[in-house]
Amino acid sequence: MDKVTTKVDAAAEKRGWTRHIPLALIFGVAVLGAFTLRDYLSFDTLRDNREALLAFRDDHFLLLAGGFVALYIVIVAFSLPGAAVASVTGGFLFGLVLGTLFNVVAASIGACAIFWAARLGLGQALTAKMAASEGTVAKLRKGLEENEISVLFLLRLVPAVPFFVANLLPALVGVKFRNFALTTVLGIIPGALVFTWIGVGLGEVFDRGESPDLSLLWEPQILAPLLGLSALAALPIVIKALRGRKAGE
Repeated sequence: MDKVTTKVDAAAEKRGWTRHIPLALIFGVAVLGAFTLRDYLSFDTLRDNREALLAFRDDHFLLLAGGFVALYIVIVAFSLPGAAVASVTGGFLFGLVLGTLFNVVAASIGACAIFWAARLGLGQALTAKMAASEGTVAKLRKGLEENEISVLFLLRLVPAVPFFVANLLPALVGVKFRNFALTTVLGIIPGALVFTWIGVGLGEVFDRGESPDLSLLWEPQILAPLLGLSALAALPIVIKALRGRKAGE
């Protein structure tokens, strides 16, 4: 009986270890990519190959569109450098409408991939610990469950939150995947529109011998609407907090 139990425990321990492989692989590739790909996934590379890319797009549109989306998914899923360059490239190659569509689809799929890698690994253990905790942790967990969609929208809309943080953090605290997917698709649209719009005018920027100015994201006419959407997403949280305070008085 003891031998059988030992074998079962060993198998369970092995399965517990292997579930961390996807997240460890993502982390390893991200570190490697940060040192090896930064010079390749750049606006300089796009400038040097612009004519070849445009010619290939005209001759093989579907092939280039599929390759672009696949590459963007890999960039997001493995947190590689070049996500901003990819978003701008989408506008440069495919225009505002298709470029935004391809950017949102690719970024959403990549985000979901890294979400599940984290959820199946560290996320399971952390979620179980939070569920079993009491006191402050339990209150935080309850507050997250009651305001899950609003919090997820805030993570997507607040410009200061890095994209990979908004992908990993929800998986580690046990949010529902359907809420994560919904808020990801809708929440990245405003930013995707801005990046794609920059890409639409990229040819003229290159013709002037300049590089695209991504500081445009921090201009008041761009930042104000994003902050407005963030405030709108936070409104349900504020209302619930005020109602709870009044009920407790």
